[in-house]
Amino acid sequence: MAPFTSFFSILTLFLCYAPLKYSATIIPSTNSTKRHHKWVGPSGHLFITVDARGTGDFLSVQAAVDAVPDNNTKNVLIKINAGCYVEKVVVPVTKPYITFQGDGRDETMIEWHDRASDRGTNGQQLRTYRTASVIVFANYFSARNISFKNTAPAPMPGMQGWQAAAFRISGDKAYFSGCGFYGAQDTLCDDAGRHYFKECYIEGSIDFIFGNGRSMYKDCELHSIATRFGSIAAQDRNSPDEKTGFAFVGCKVTGRGPLYVGRAMGQFSRIVYSYTYFDDVVAHGGWDDWDHTSNKNKTVFFGVYKCWGPGAEAVRGVTWARELDFETAHPFLVKSFVNGRHWIAPSDA
Repeated sequence: MAPFTSFFSILTLFLCYAPLKYSATIIPSTNSTKRHHKWVGPSGHLFITVDARGTGDFLSVQAAVDAVPDNNTKNVLIKINAGCYVEKVVVPVTKPYITFQGDGRDETMIEWHDRASDRGTNGQQLRTYRTASVIVFANYFSARNISFKNTAPAPMPGMQGWQAAAFRISGDKAYFSGCGFYGAQDTLCDDAGRHYFKECYIEGSIDFIFGNGRSMYKDCELHSIATRFGSIAAQDRNSPDEKTGFAFVGCKVTGRGPLYVGRAMGQFSRIVYSYTYFDDVVAHGGWDDWDHTSNKNKTVFFGVYKCWGPGAEAVRGVTWARELDFETAHPFLVKSFVNGRHWIAPSDA
């Protein structure tokens, strides 16, 4: 690539992604009668390319992440060229403001194959949360047009130790656009923090979105590959004071069933579907209270607002899944659910 073209291509990418990165530091004005809030974020840019064929800065994604300095203060764009990167990737908490940019979710993929019963380097079982092919602990992470896979075989219902996550997000203020998440049991570990998923494809069989994140899924496809039965979301809110929950807006549910749309992983689990299309895959009753012994159906918040499709009636199949009115549904329809006004660009919401 000629230097002139390269410079403007990189500049364009930085201008596209820099608005997503804001910090929560507020500097008050010195004017005692009027306060101005200034959001201080990262300064400067770092551009890194990864190419499996050897034409980039690094051959592997983890090598590119390792090249980002600890306590990073720059917007870092890691451009991952088309290809399948078979590796396990960890973004540590000391490296915020990183974006993974692929060439399309069918073109750029990161995949690994750990299962919960596999043993790590210490000889102990990994367990579910450490199986993810990509694990992000850092804040202000984003990913665009890339897929994450766990290629471990899909288990039959009831099999132990076969949980296999493709992605785990444990950092705050994370944004995903045009991404794919592929696995079977426990595909996407939406662990902790505020997250926004836009136009993503998420595939799995059992609890294929799970955790205690505070997340909005906008215009996503949720695709079931269940064999006997499956479930989409298991949310782990454990106190009425927690602001966590999963809000699905304008999504599409497809694939195979029968399928529970939500399970009460936590005592105060919170899941709301709005303007969502359900194919004819929803199990009778629609929802599951997880263990049938903790009376979670008295404490969960499972809601539905203006959903449609041949499976929509089954989503309303239990008395403790509420049909919401607009006033009750509204907090789950807007990006303020994840406090997105200051960290999600208006064009990205």
